[in-house]
Amino acid sequence: MRVGVLGSGTVGRVLGAGLAWHGNQVMLGSRNPEKPEVQQWLKENAGAEAGSFADAAKFGEFLVLATLGRAVEEALALAGRENFTGKTVMDTTNPIAAGAPVEGVLPFFTGPNESLGERIQALLPEARVVKAFNSVGSACMVNPKFRQGPPTMFLCGDNAAAKAQVSAIARQFGWEALDMGGMVAARAIEPLCMLWCIPGLRRNQWTHAFKLLAD
Repeated sequence: MRVGVLGSGTVGRVLGAGLAWHGNQVMLGSRNPEKPEVQQWLKENAGAEAGSFADAAKFGEFLVLATLGRAVEEALALAGRENFTGKTVMDTTNPIAAGAPVEGVLPFFTGPNESLGERIQALLPEARVVKAFNSVGSACMVNPKFRQGPPTMFLCGDNAAAKAQVSAIARQFGWEALDMGGMVAARAIEPLCMLWCIPGLRRNQWTHAFKLLAD
């Protein structure tokens, strides 16, 4: 399928490369498609393309939102909200505020009874938003290798078909996909980013992931 990735940072480039490797046509959307890291990404991913946020949003039948959480609203405006209509949007963002961590705990700009995923779905009422890939670092997003087996990708959204699409991608990337329900569950999934970052910020440990165990 045609995939538009909004965001050319590390997360966008890693997920875009993974999607391209699995046979999708991928366009990486950036504020500056000419910047060196985007051009290097194009060299490493033959057949992939790069363009503006609007170009990527128009191009993709499936979209990945991979910007900074605090830049989401501006990115959606630049992309043109009409370009999201009827499409699945895999939302990887977290509501990380600009302040410094406190003992390894990141500050969020959302409260405990709201989530950025819900805000994004409200901004894109005609799209099918699925929160996923927000609770792990880019180094382990595609083909993670852990001796305990495949890690768990927690995801949520209000559309069952869209969640099935994202679940298929997660499994393709080597994850166990776990549907946690409607977008309201992003209130629980987004704080996993805080928990995941504590070992990194305190001990420089960044190659771990979560796994749900059940008997």
